[in-house]
Amino acid sequence: MTGYGVATAENDQLSVTVEIKSLNSKFLDLALRLAKEYADKELEIRNMLNTTVERGKVSLVIDIKPKTEVKPKVNINKELVKYYYGELLEAAEKSGAPKDDLFKAALTLPGVVDTDSQLNDNEEEWKFVMKVLQEAIKKFENFRLSEGKVLSDKFIEYLDKIETLLKKVETFDPQRIEGIRERIKTHVAEYALTEMDQGRFEQELIYYIEKLDISEEKVRLKTHLDYFKETMKAADSNGKKLGFIAQEIGREINTIGSKANDANIQRCVVEMKDELEKIKEQGMNVL
Repeated sequence: MTGYGVATAENDQLSVTVEIKSLNSKFLDLALRLAKEYADKELEIRNMLNTTVERGKVSLVIDIKPKTEVKPKVNINKELVKYYYGELLEAAEKSGAPKDDLFKAALTLPGVVDTDSQLNDNEEEWKFVMKVLQEAIKKFENFRLSEGKVLSDKFIEYLDKIETLLKKVETFDPQRIEGIRERIKTHVAEYALTEMDQGRFEQELIYYIEKLDISEEKVRLKTHLDYFKETMKAADSNGKKLGFIAQEIGREINTIGSKANDANIQRCVVEMKDELEKIKEQGMNVL
């Protein structure tokens, strides 16, 4: 199902915009775009979206703009560097080793550079970003719910039209049977060379009409229409199930059309097929 959600917020340090878009797809395909300093948060974001979106081609963009000049946030323990450097210098003099890179080596030793404050700042920033992300997801879900309501109303409209056409078929059916009976009598009267056996004629007529009988198809079609509406109200994801029911609806409509042998009913069948195609097209948008 298509969806869209965008949220923007800012504080003293950051301006954050999160945009989520989704298009129809049989599978879940997430495309994330976020700043490289938050690359380690990708799995967390994916897990969040997996609980919200079951399928679709989803694009998520997180735009983070600092509002102040960004300066490196590191603490260097100068006393420890001095101590390390002195020890390294003494060891180099005693061993006769070169002294060119001793200061650089001292900077790499444990405890010299403190990045904990940097990590803490990033975590605080991420908490702020997460709030904006959650707001965007909420708007995204509301958009999809709104679209789902429109889609549900469309389904009801198409199903009601099929049901109305089915009622027309039911009014035409008795006339169709009588018309078949009269046509057979006329044909027999025209081509029979001997006197017709009335009993045999009735047997043949019943056999022929039974082959063209659509009573069961009409009942099953009505049942499928009701079942489709019932399934739409279920809380669980049911897009595939609705697709299967639509196939059964189509099967009954086709059978009515092949058995009908009546222009009025055939016209109704064509219109029912048209409404069913609309249901199938819109069904692609259902999870």
